[in-house]
Amino acid sequence: MDKIDKILNKLSAKEKSKLKEILLQIDRGNFHDLDLKKLKARKDVFRVRKGNIRIIFRKTNQTIKILTVERRDSKTYKKR
Repeated sequence: MDKIDKILNKLSAKEKSKLKEILLQIDRGNFHDLDLKKLKARKDVFRVRKGNIRIIFRKTNQTIKILTVERRDSKTYKKR
């Protein structure tokens, strides 16, 4: 089981639904309705917040790569 599968298994059906909506918005490049913030130490890494769920992704020119999806805790924003 990879990391994404483990994360998804821990989420409730309601959280999975929220996550799907957010990922679709990110994919379309529709960021204006999201709680989006650029992370301090990086110029191309952002986080989206929805309740306790955090999606951290890297945006470069035309590419968006999801780095992690996590529930909010003290380890969420640690550098990897």
